[in-house]
Amino acid sequence: MAYETVKVDRDGHIATITLNRPEMLNALNTQITLDFHAALDEIAADEDIRVVILTGEGRGFCSGADLSGRGSPPAAGDESARTAQRERVRQNIQGHGITDLAVKMRDIPQPIVGAINGVAVGAGLAVALSCDIRVASDLARFASIFIKRSIMPDTGTSSLLPQLVGPGIASEMTLTGTIYDAQWALDKGLVNKVVPHDQLMEEARAYADLIAGNPPIAVRLTKRLVRRGMNAGLEQAVNNESVYNNVAGQTEDSREAVRAFLEKRQPTFQGR
Repeated sequence: MAYETVKVDRDGHIATITLNRPEMLNALNTQITLDFHAALDEIAADEDIRVVILTGEGRGFCSGADLSGRGSPPAAGDESARTAQRERVRQNIQGHGITDLAVKMRDIPQPIVGAINGVAVGAGLAVALSCDIRVASDLARFASIFIKRSIMPDTGTSSLLPQLVGPGIASEMTLTGTIYDAQWALDKGLVNKVVPHDQLMEEARAYADLIAGNPPIAVRLTKRLVRRGMNAGLEQAVNNESVYNNVAGQTEDSREAVRAFLEKRQPTFQGR
């Protein structure tokens, strides 16, 4: 499906979603947000896709919510503006707003490899945090910029950020609004790897290829298991692992993995 502000490209079992408002550093307005949700829904329903790479067109990954269309509340009597405002609220209520993107990204069955090519700030930082693995260009920049606008962290930042970097660094980022470079992000555990800008997509693809080569059902179950484990105590995590292992162990891919090991060959996984 073609979208106005998002590109979706498929190559084998890997789909690449590219946020495509480069002139605005891929800031999230209503159109790109709806397109992004629709692209995620499309990919989630495609059982042939095993991994997603997410990146941005141009110099930015995602510069957060597009504030250029905001301003003062609609004046009294400006019914068209009020109608547009109500429509934005309706879309958010229906689960297709900016603040719902983190949940959507974590809920789709395929792992997401973020190829962070430039600025990732505000809600754009949250989109980066919602990826399962993050590879950053050496030109990438990160900031929880909300405090500079006198607004609260949103799109899951208050949960995702301390989980990744701990409460101290999360408090530093959210309370100061400082912009940090890629090396700082790597040192603090915000990203998995930093590479020269011209190697970014190659490195993201390498991660995606590794994941796509694994048993698809086990990959999807593992993503779900890790997400549940983030909020589970040790006993619950052990129970979850047992349940998910029982499901994965009954697949044809599990039997193929054993056969391939015994026959000293590479397995061929079919997602069954």
